[in-house]
Amino acid sequence: MSKPTDIRPTGTALYFLPVHTRMPLKFGGETVTYVTCARARVSVADAAGRTAEGWGETPLSVTWVWPSALSYEERHEAMKTFCQMLAQAWAAFDASGHAMEVGQDFIDQRLPSLLDELNAGRTEPMPWLGALVCCSVFDQALHDAYGQLHNVDVYQTYNNQYMNRALEDFLEPASEAVSFEEKYPEDFFVPEPPAQLPAWHLVGGVDPLDESELTGSEPDDGHPVLLADWIKTDGLKCLKIKLRGNDAEWDYARVAKVGAIALEHGVDWLTTDFNCTVTEPGYVNDILDRLCAECPRIYGMLLYVEQPFPYELEKDRIDTHSCSARKPLFLDESAHDWRHVRLGRELGWTGVALKTCKTQTGALLSACWAKAHGMTLMVQDLTNPMLAQVPHCRLAAHTDTIMGVETNAMQFYPEASAAEAITHPGLYARRNGVVDLSTLTGAGFGYGPDLVARDLPDPAAEF
Repeated sequence: MSKPTDIRPTGTALYFLPVHTRMPLKFGGETVTYVTCARARVSVADAAGRTAEGWGETPLSVTWVWPSALSYEERHEAMKTFCQMLAQAWAAFDASGHAMEVGQDFIDQRLPSLLDELNAGRTEPMPWLGALVCCSVFDQALHDAYGQLHNVDVYQTYNNQYMNRALEDFLEPASEAVSFEEKYPEDFFVPEPPAQLPAWHLVGGVDPLDESELTGSEPDDGHPVLLADWIKTDGLKCLKIKLRGNDAEWDYARVAKVGAIALEHGVDWLTTDFNCTVTEPGYVNDILDRLCAECPRIYGMLLYVEQPFPYELEKDRIDTHSCSARKPLFLDESAHDWRHVRLGRELGWTGVALKTCKTQTGALLSACWAKAHGMTLMVQDLTNPMLAQVPHCRLAAHTDTIMGVETNAMQFYPEASAAEAITHPGLYARRNGVVDLSTLTGAGFGYGPDLVARDLPDPAAEF
């Protein structure tokens, strides 16, 4: 079956926007000082010949998607090359339907073979997570274009009025108690998405917490440096703590010190992120048990624990029930798609950290599967500046997260979004502990014409 609202992709353009951090950002065992944001424009048409274009963007977060001994630049260039391959493939993709349907068809039918093509002859293949991140900019742009063509907020189209396929055509339940028959993503959205979201601040692994940790190399640019100053300036109530995962004493001391600062300055919630570096549950359990005994108030502030274990769930099938018995345990890097969420649930994970950088299509399907099976959701940042911040925050507003949204681009490259902040000031600054989405209106993701009007470099690919 088809509908007159169906679209097909007709063209693409790809842009690379380099961004340098004001302070180093530590991911696992690596520290990042610059990143490339990939931005895509996708043109679409319907059967009647009407056309529109949409936009998507995400940082190519090399160290997050591809932990490796290979040089940063080798992995960085591979991801950029793959984005260029995707630009050509998306422009030539012969499929029509709702944006979710076309997006999932591309992920199923074209993305695996393109990744095989990239990895042919490579000494170390780029992981599937890297392929999803590169693909996400085109998938986001497709969703935006769908809304633009029909002059409607794209979140008003995830239903049977616009979609040909129900969720039963995408998802398989884990038991007979759950059914996706005649259900659509809209059935799993909150009825009235909030215009403001509590904002999570990232306490990076090399961020100075107090004056004793200053090195003298910190920027003097008018933005805070020390944690207490960030809390006071932005009115923060939620802190995410990056940990090492291979140094239990350091990790415990870090949580205790951040927790003490949080208590002193009225922060309500904490979470910990081990970035896939832990190899067995006892490591996490021992830290949690010690916190419970020695710092009970800080332990009580821990809302959940994020992705301690290696992200290839099918390879590293670690039983995590002992961890989730202590605190909610959220998949992040491991939650490639709803199938991985299903496996994670079997292994003891209780929540999912969604990211639009794994495609808008995939994030929505994972959200629906997880909510249908009683799992809790969060929307985590990839340090999203510029356009990337918009689908990221809109996903959090619609999916009913455990607490707001992580948003930290204003910490690490605040000037990157200066142009966008003119139109959406509340979205690119955290005030009174929240980000404000109320200025996002209109078709697609609600970027508005001013948000996509910034000067762009020459396209890295155009088809």
